Amino acid sequence: MELGTVTNIVQQALLTVLYVAAPILLLSLIVGLIVSVFQAATQIQEQTLAFVPKILSVIAAILIFGPWMLNKLITFTRGLYLNIGEFIK
Repeated sequence: MELGTVTNIVQQALLTVLYVAAPILLLSLIVGLIVSVFQAATQIQEQTLAFVPKILSVIAAILIFGPWMLNKLITFTRGLYLNIGEFIK
């Protein structure tokens, strides 16, 4: 396998990981920021107050974006399997 081919596969894999992880991470970041502002405004420093909304937002993101994320992963994997003959030359 040539170096250019390996580099292309790794680049596609990293982009796929970024695309799949981005919705969950962004939603968790936004919820964490909102909870932090709420905690600063009310001076409530409870650990679970920051933790529970983030978990719920991650679960909601998986439910909402799950089919799209799965489609991205299947497309990437299918592309690898369809081109495996060219990779092993």
